[in-house]
This record gives sequence, structure tokens and C-alpha cells, in this order.
Amino acid sequence: MVVQQRAAAEIPPTRSFDVDLVFERLREAVRPLPKAAMFQLAEEGFDSLFEQVVACIISIRTYEETTLPTARRLFAVARTPEQMARLDPDEIDRLICTCTFHEPKSRQIHAIAVEAVAKHGGRLPPDRDVIMGLRGVGPKCAALALSIAGGQEWIGVDIHVHRVTNRWGLAQAKTPEDTMVALEKVLPRQYWVEINRLLVPFGKHVCTGTAPRCSVCPLNDMCPKVGVTAHR
Repeated sequence: MVVQQRAAAEIPPTRSFDVDLVFERLREAVRPLPKAAMFQLAEEGFDSLFEQVVACIISIRTYEETTLPTARRLFAVARTPEQMARLDPDEIDRLICTCTFHEPKSRQIHAIAVEAVAKHGGRLPPDRDVIMGLRGVGPKCAALALSIAGGQEWIGVDIHVHRVTNRWGLAQAKTPEDTMVALEKVLPRQYWVEINRLLVPFGKHVCTGTAPRCSVCPLNDMCPKVGVTAHR
């Protein structure tokens, strides 16, 4: 599938942006790179909806390299809502103290566990309205958790997906939330879940925030590089 570029005057001429070819190249490019934290945790067996919601809360404003061991340490003690609800928020805080904003996150995680037990019989339902209504859960976390653990198709837009897809010209948005809306209109559904799994490592190691590594990027011949003023 070839996606037509918008605002052509702002985009230098390149080879057609073939989305199917882009994802084919991306899969190969990220193969040797560390995986996105939530997908890595799911592969390790932490794949319940509750665990994925908790892992995403831990990951907010926190490096992937910190998110993984922090989530593992917490899940070694409590993995289900019932187990987590029995912990004191201060104990949760001690377990996740390596992540950013750990104190409010510990209270959010405890509140979610208590709600899951009290309202949902100890198991979060794969319902977007329910997940979005949980304390501290925004569109990104809801989309990722429901995609990875709920068997649904949503686009999880973090800073990497936001930055890279705007450089591609698939979106022209100021916020990740607006990028998600834009991508839902142009990105084939078959890539909705996969785009986050691929673009998190790609954005961390190749299409970086400053001075992206365009010289080694497998998409260099087709990427319009919207907004890129300096690259390597």
C-alpha cells in the first residue's frame, strides 16, 4: 500500500512511501535491538491485562532499561489484582522506587488493583472504557495493554511513534494523542499493534530525537524527513 503524502510543498521528493515495504524493512532493522518493554514482558509471561496496565504505568517517563527490571521486581511479589491489593502502597513504592514518579504510581497501581477486585471480580475486562477509566491510565497505556493482552487492535502512540510517523509525513500532529487519531485514518489495521513494537526500538536507536541516524536508516530512500534539520 502506498500512502499519498500531504503538504507536498513541505516534503522533499523521495521514493513513494510504501507502508508494506516500510514495515518489512523495519522488522529486519529492529531484530538485533532490545525489544519494547511491554512486548518483552509479555514474551516473558507477564501478559495479563492487569500486568500490562501496571507495566505501562511504570514505563511512563521512565527509560525502557529501568522499566523492565522494575516491573519484574514488582511482579515477583504480586502479579494479580488480589495479590497487589493486599500490598500496602508504601510496599509497592519500595518495589518500584527505581522508576520515575514512583510514589504516585504506587498509589495508582494499588487503586487499580483494589478496583479490579471490587468491581470486576479480580480480573480487568478488555473494555476500553473501563481501562481508560482506571486511575492514571491514558490513551497510550490503554491501547498498548488492550493490544498486547486483550487481543484487540489499537495504535499505542508514545513519543517514538509520534516523532517517527510525523517525520514520515503520515501525521502532522503536535501531540501523541493527535498522532493516534491521524494514524487511525491512514495506517492499515494489520500494522496497528506492530507499529509500537517496531518504532520504540527504532526510535531509540535509529530515528532518534536529535540528529537521527539517517545514513544507516533502512528507510532513508523513502523517508521525507519532515522537520529534520540535522542528521547523521
